[in-house]
Amino acid sequence: MGIRLNITGADTINLGKANITSYKFIADNPNDSNARSADAINTIVVKGKILTALDGNPADDTMKIAKWSAVEAEDADSYRSVTVELIAASKIVRKVNLPNAFILSYAEDFSDSEGVGTFELVVRQRKDKLNSVTVEGGYEVTP
Repeated sequence: MGIRLNITGADTINLGKANITSYKFIADNPNDSNARSADAINTIVVKGKILTALDGNPADDTMKIAKWSAVEAEDADSYRSVTVELIAASKIVRKVNLPNAFILSYAEDFSDSEGVGTFELVVRQRKDKLNSVTVEGGYEVTP
């Protein structure tokens, strides 16, 4: 099984199965709700490895995510399109797109004994654009 993360906006960020170790999609309503709420929340959590290159150049696009996490909320670039694809046996099992996503939290963790860092990216869809979220799946992977 493989997971691909594509983020488009001011930069294009692509991470694949070499980086991504887990993915979670959360569609949540407030706990005190007795019916479908207008306060629904769509969140994606992606965890993975930060690959290091020996030549000094970035080995992956995690640096771009770290830079995006520092963009101020007033900047138009704080919102980007985030797509996650879960692939198994040459089929897209799940493809989720949050077209107006912002970083809720981003964390990196490095250890001098491991030699590889880890990251956790949590993005959330802009609340007034929930109707533009798409969830697909069950079709062949296109090259």
